[in-house]
Amino acid sequence: MSTQRTLPRRAVAELVGTASLVAVVVGSGIQASALSPDVGVRLLANSLASAIGLGLLIALFGPVSGAHLNPVVTLSEWWSNRRTTRVREAALYIAAQLSGAVTGALLAEAMFGRAPGTWSTQIRSGSHLLLGEIVATAGLVLLIRGLQRIDRAALIPVGVASYIAAAIWFTSSGSFANPAATVGRSFSDSFTGIAPGSLPGFIGSQLLGCVLGIGLAALLYGPNRAPRPADIATG
Repeated sequence: MSTQRTLPRRAVAELVGTASLVAVVVGSGIQASALSPDVGVRLLANSLASAIGLGLLIALFGPVSGAHLNPVVTLSEWWSNRRTTRVREAALYIAAQLSGAVTGALLAEAMFGRAPGTWSTQIRSGSHLLLGEIVATAGLVLLIRGLQRIDRAALIPVGVASYIAAAIWFTSSGSFANPAATVGRSFSDSFTGIAPGSLPGFIGSQLLGCVLGIGLAALLYGPNRAPRPADIATG
């Protein structure tokens, strides 16, 4: 079956996968807030649930779409395989991810009996937070590109999950590192939310981190090798 004929199926996988990811992130944050008043305990519960959920989703949807679940991953994949991957494919992936992220946030709100569609009031601003997002996103892209360059793509599910679990703790921003999820989280006025006014700074920092991650991967591992068909379905 040709790549073009499977594109709708791959886009659906990206939509469902991203919706599931954001539902895990937002839902675990709401649950943690309800169960504990301690911010540290909330963050621990949320980081563990998010990392485990992400790893499982990458393993599940990887064979279908590559399980990008993140526009910066899609953009880095497109750049690395731009001779074989069309802009239209990347654009469809990103549209599916954005739609899925919003759907996942609304679903999480509804599951906990909250009114879906309430904007977050959590303002996340400050240069230190934006720097944290640059670092978190650059590290994520470098990890994925690096594992692919050394032919260790099979380690991506556990590697990405482990990295996110750590980055939630070691970055000042809490490692959103995902423009689609960032947009989705603006639809939840909860522990994991982000106010709409904070979106431009966070998303801009994530895109900058993506470019930095791609550059670091090229510097450390050399120019891209000739892409193989399997490369399009990893990440």
